[in-house]
Order: sequence, then structure tokens, then C-alpha cells
Amino acid sequence: MNSARTLTEHTLNPRTAGHPWSARADKLQSLTGLMLGGFLLLHMHFESSILLGKEVFYQVVQLLEGGMFSSTGHGFPWVTKAFSVLVLIVVCLHAALALRRFPTQLGQWRLLRSHLGSIAHKDTHAWFWQLVTGFVLFFLVPVHLFTMILNPEIGPHLSAERVFHDNAWVLYALLLPAVVVHAMIGLYRVSVKWGWVVRRRPLRKVVKLLIVYLLCLGTSSLVAYLLIGASLTLPVTPFSPAG
Repeated sequence: MNSARTLTEHTLNPRTAGHPWSARADKLQSLTGLMLGGFLLLHMHFESSILLGKEVFYQVVQLLEGGMFSSTGHGFPWVTKAFSVLVLIVVCLHAALALRRFPTQLGQWRLLRSHLGSIAHKDTHAWFWQLVTGFVLFFLVPVHLFTMILNPEIGPHLSAERVFHDNAWVLYALLLPAVVVHAMIGLYRVSVKWGWVVRRRPLRKVVKLLIVYLLCLGTSSLVAYLLIGASLTLPVTPFSPAG
């Protein structure tokens, strides 16, 4: 048994270890997790460019939406829509693979609670919190992605309107801690599981620092959108560098 894998996973789902596709499913789950974790790190830093001002965020959006290929310099919103669809597909695949180890019966949850209370294995406790946050994200992430698919228009004013006037800040306030904790623990567990990192204690410290940093970054960005949104009057006029 891989020493990086928690005892809880095998205790709750002993059948999965015997299937010939189990190893391939584990690799694919790790791969999709790495893709989503890497995307989250980039996405949060792109979003946080609003902290540098409306102009900076506007230019970042135009760059990501291929504004350099437009005669007007404006990006193409369909790029955001297409990328959101792609991310949703990866999320669904990752979730389907993760459900193999999800406790589905009351007895399994009781066993999990008893198991966690009897041991002080940090990686097992980390797996539990990843399980909990994954369950929360199962409901929150599709809402966010479907919003971007149906309304891909983004910008300093349009994004702030969504956050403030459409009350999307409630969704993001719930989504932020869940996705940060889930992703960072996931990256930690993948690194240990496949033997990329041997010394776990220093890596756990890095993960904790990353969680605090990303929570502060995301909260600051959300507050910035709220402040901008509060200053806007309806109907909102899209931001223009000229005014």
C-alpha cells in the first residue's frame, strides 16, 4: 500500500483497490486535480488585478480574451464562455472520479467519525477536510461556471455589478474558502501520493501559508469588487479606458 494514501480511504471503500482500472482512475483523478489546482492559482491572481485598478483589470481581461487579435482591441467574450465549458467538463470528470471514495452510507460516516477520533494522522484529517470541501464545491462550482457560460461579459464594471447588484458576493464568500482549502490540500496530497515530495512537514507549512495567502488575496479582491459595485448606478455602463 502506498504510504501516502490514507487508511480512511481504504477502510471506507475497500472494493476500489481490487479493480484493474483503479490505478488508472487514480492517475486521472490526480491529473485533473493538478489541472484545476493550477487553474485556480492563475485565476485568483488574474482576478486580483482589480486591486491594481480598473485599467489594469480591463487590460488583463482583453489580453485573456484575445484582444490582440481584434481590430478594436476588445477581447471576445466567447473565449470566456468556451473556457468555462472546458473547466466544467474537467470539474465533472474530477468529481466523478473522486466519488469512488466518497462515503455514501450512514454506517460509513459513523466509521469515518470513529476513525478520525481515534488517530492523530494529519494526512487522514486533511483527506477528511478535502472530502467536506469537495461536497460543498459539488453545489457551488457549477453555479459559478454556469453563470460565466450564460453571461460571459466581464470587466471592472460588469464584474462589480454581478458581485454587488446581483448579490454574487454571497456565492463567492462561500466558494472562496471551500475551493482554496480543497485545492491546496489536493495539491499537497498529490505531491505526496506520487512521491514528488518526501518531507511532508515542510510541505504542510507551505500549504498552510498558501491557504492564508490565497484567502487574503481573494477576500481583498471581493471587497474591491463590492466597493466598485456600490459606486455604480443602474444601468451599469461597461468600463472604458477613455472614461
